[in-house]
Amino acid sequence: MSAERVLAELYSGVLTLTLNRPEKRNALDSLMIDALHEQLERAEVDAAVRVVVIRGAGKDFCAGADLAELLESADKSADENAANAQRLGDVFIAMRRLPKSVVAVVRGRALAGGCGLATACDVVLAHAAASFGYPEVKRGFVPAMVIAMLRRAVGEKVAYDLVGTGHILSAPEALQVGLVSRVIAADEFAASIDATVAEMAAASPSAVALIKRQLYEVEGRSFEAAIALGAKVNAVARATPDFKRAVSQFLEK
Repeated sequence: MSAERVLAELYSGVLTLTLNRPEKRNALDSLMIDALHEQLERAEVDAAVRVVVIRGAGKDFCAGADLAELLESADKSADENAANAQRLGDVFIAMRRLPKSVVAVVRGRALAGGCGLATACDVVLAHAAASFGYPEVKRGFVPAMVIAMLRRAVGEKVAYDLVGTGHILSAPEALQVGLVSRVIAADEFAASIDATVAEMAAASPSAVALIKRQLYEVEGRSFEAAIALGAKVNAVARATPDFKRAVSQFLEK
């Protein structure tokens, strides 16, 4: 049944994962989280997958956690609930560790855990009418795991404003604070998404893997340590077949 929660389609190197609970605004329940784990594991081992795209069925990207399921957990032990929460956290970790680009394509609302899912992606492509936010505080809840990513993405003050007030951002506002990568006009959305994702799928797999690894490992290092890490990545990149082939072809022109 978890397969029904996330529809998967692989075409031209792009694995598109569609959150499939439109009647619930694609709320994240345990079955959907299990399905995301399954598909990310598939993306890890399948060489035909070059890019992973996550989008929502219907009008919204994802409204966050399934509140009915969340409420049912209120009487469980702290250890049980921590393990349950970690299951979603492990999706975020898997997305960051995947040596392939992960792209959120956001229409409509990306709220709470749904906004967190988008934030965990490497690139967020937003429809001009999309909206983003973390309204958990208004429900007496905390977007606890998301804070780890949000603070890195937008900085301390903006992150606190978002989680401390539950303020919802329009797509242009989300772009301004660094929560999304690009905002695309409605009449250009489909074509622009296709072109952007195709361009990403055509990129060197080894270069993408190295870029992604360095980008997320540099956090918390001193300037000197970050430069040293860059030197090591540079050395590895020079030895890859992709680099040798591409530079040789360029020099032969």
